[in-house]
Amino acid sequence: RPRSHTVTTTSSSFTANLSASSSTLAYDREFLRTVPGLLMVTEIVLGLLVWTLIAGTEYFLYPAFGWVMFVAVFYWVLTVFFLIIYMTMTYTRIPQVPWTMVGLCFNGSAFVLYLIAAIVDASSITKDLDNHNYNSWAASSFFAFVVTSCYAGNTYFSFISWRSRTSQ
Repeated sequence: RPRSHTVTTTSSSFTANLSASSSTLAYDREFLRTVPGLLMVTEIVLGLLVWTLIAGTEYFLYPAFGWVMFVAVFYWVLTVFFLIIYMTMTYTRIPQVPWTMVGLCFNGSAFVLYLIAAIVDASSITKDLDNHNYNSWAASSFFAFVVTSCYAGNTYFSFISWRSRTSQ
């Protein structure tokens, strides 16, 4: 008996929505040309320096450096995450999230905790601890203060953005 060679295809609404949504994902090149974008890239690069300088030492012997590592790695990962969100303009696709408030809270908390971590880092460095780790810890302390100032700048810009959204 001969078989029928008819093929029927169907398209679900989920598939149609998925293909439509993925084609509208944008890439915002101009974000990296703004001051907040430049600060965010600086936070990522110098934040990476902070935690790699500490990670290359025996930081686990000193609890203070463990705290600095936690703050540096935690905010480094979140900053990379937010950079991807801003670069792909994902925030426009999720309007239910108050992105200006999220940015303000993120940058404000990063500023405060990075400031504490930078102070802890700087105050924990002594020649008495371990001489071969001294330079790495001193450099990480310097870069932690630079990253703190970048987060302070982004907190300011986030506040300005939040303020202009709430006054409308």
